Amino acid sequence: MEKKLKVFFDKEGDVFDIAIGRPKGAISKEIGNDIIMRIDPKTKEIVGFTILNFEKRFEHMKRSETLPITATFAQSESMKAEG
Repeated sequence: MEKKLKVFFDKEGDVFDIAIGRPKGAISKEIGNDIIMRIDPKTKEIVGFTILNFEKRFEHMKRSETLPITATFAQSESMKAEG
C-alpha cells in the first residue's frame, strides 16, 4: 500500500516531524537523543518520527549526523509518468 510522506518543521518549537500515511493514534518511543519514533499499536508499523531541537543540533556542527533510522523509498507511479 502506498503511503504519503508528510514533513513539517515548527521553527519556534524547533521540531521537525515526519508523518508516514494518514494521521492515526500511535505510541511514541525515544530511539535516540531527542529522536522519537511513532508506532501504530495495532499493526506495529512505524507511522512517523519527530526530531526535537532540530536546528539547534546542527547549529555548531560542521558535519552531518546519522540518525538511527533506515528507510526504503520508491517513486510513485504518478511521478514516474511525469518524468
